[in-house]
Amino acid sequence: MNILPERSNIEHLRKQAKDLLRLYKRNDPAALERLRKYLPAARDQSDAALARLQFRLHDMQSCVAREYGFASWVELLDGVELQRRRAEGLDSLRRYWLHLVYGNEATGGYDRPQPARAARLLAERPEIIVSDDPYYACAIGDETSIRRAIERDAEWVNRSGGPLNIAPLIAITHSGLSRLDPFRESLRRCLRLLLDAGADPDQWLAHGDDRLTAIYGAAGKVHDPGMTQMLLAAGANSNDNESLYHSLEDPNPELPCTRLLLEAGTRVGGTNALARVMDFDNLEGLQRLLAYTPRGDEDLDRILLWAIHRGRSAAHARALLDAGANPQARTREGYSALKLALSFGLTEVAKLLEAAGASETLSTQDLFIAACARADESEARRMLAAKPDLIATLSASQLRQLPNLAMAGFDAAVKVMVKVGWPIATRGGDIDGSALNQAVFRGNADLAEFLLEHGASWRERHGYDSDVIGTLSWASINRPRAEGEWSRCAEVLLAHGLPPAEEQPEDPSDPTRYVLIDGRRMTFADDVIDVLVRE
Repeated sequence: MNILPERSNIEHLRKQAKDLLRLYKRNDPAALERLRKYLPAARDQSDAALARLQFRLHDMQSCVAREYGFASWVELLDGVELQRRRAEGLDSLRRYWLHLVYGNEATGGYDRPQPARAARLLAERPEIIVSDDPYYACAIGDETSIRRAIERDAEWVNRSGGPLNIAPLIAITHSGLSRLDPFRESLRRCLRLLLDAGADPDQWLAHGDDRLTAIYGAAGKVHDPGMTQMLLAAGANSNDNESLYHSLEDPNPELPCTRLLLEAGTRVGGTNALARVMDFDNLEGLQRLLAYTPRGDEDLDRILLWAIHRGRSAAHARALLDAGANPQARTREGYSALKLALSFGLTEVAKLLEAAGASETLSTQDLFIAACARADESEARRMLAAKPDLIATLSASQLRQLPNLAMAGFDAAVKVMVKVGWPIATRGGDIDGSALNQAVFRGNADLAEFLLEHGASWRERHGYDSDVIGTLSWASINRPRAEGEWSRCAEVLLAHGLPPAEEQPEDPSDPTRYVLIDGRRMTFADDVIDVLVRE
């Protein structure tokens, strides 16, 4: 294993990965041996097998990272950043550590906390903690220091301050370290101590126009049921339109914080929580919310239609119908729930709606869309043979089903529609973009490649006044899908006409990495920039 040199240069590491890719493409024996040694996918593979694997730049970056003892390229970049911070001094290291603990909500951004890295750095450099600053004590759960702060000044428990100028309860309930076993119980004890000392349970953090409360931190950010229960018992107001909604993002499918909030009287209406739970395919979570939603609530029709848009199961639809959703619900464009289900290929949902009383006279166009949506290519082609101008007779709303299905992840249906001649640049979906925009937004490189091979263009627009370059920029930075492969999307876009980017000079006052692409100064995630910038 190589040792990462002091003051490592990330550009030098990027060049190592690009050089390795060039050597790999030449079947260089030393390069192939490096891959076999460090890259799991290459282990024990013959030279011929390695060539068939057609590794790309991100594979070379993974190999270089592993050579230096890091599990991934992202971790290697983090290691270099940590080196830089160490070299700059303790103040810089502290700012970096606070960013790892809290993300940057406290400073107006949206980066998520990275508690495991924060804990490792703290173990290595315990002097990061300012011993006489109780706000640092709140971040890690140092009960002794917090007791001393209360003894010195009882009013401190309701005063904002510290390096991030936040209130003590916010410093505890928003600390990502509560997700780790060594810190969880001590942070809970500190929260109990502050509440007993008179801390206002409704302390909040300004974030743009929003107020992010302590209970939002506990239930919606760190998903800690112990803290959530303490705050509720202390009288915290959970009807903030944030806590319940974000509690549904808990990776624990049982959603314990959601349960506590609902049992304490948190309202469901007006929070959009019913729509949010559809993003996670959590039937139990939906049922729990419905148990606290008035039967026949006027919003249930919208949620039924949204469940269909998200491709949810017949069991989800049944739960909504049992709660009083109208099986005859219609979209603003006049699409019935039944027709919508068929247009998403959800035949079991359609049968359920029909059994509940939904009925609809389906046109030839509706039947054609339904065949495409269930990826029945033979039926779609049969219908086209009988009526060759069928696609030309589709309405603008019907044509939008191509990007709608691309957005919802119905890739097989999208491929059938493109193969039978659907206008490939049609816009629709959440971002009012083409199917290619939707694929790149999701980080779906395979679908993006298919679309490009069938005539899609990176110049296709979306509703945020940009094109596929803009989609790639936003999605690669914000990572809206856990499984997304945005660096691979960049590779397939380059292979189909996207112009390469030119790296811009660094600005010491702005750490953001910019490139010039298609005449535009833009930023992307580092791994995507490494693909877009060709030597």
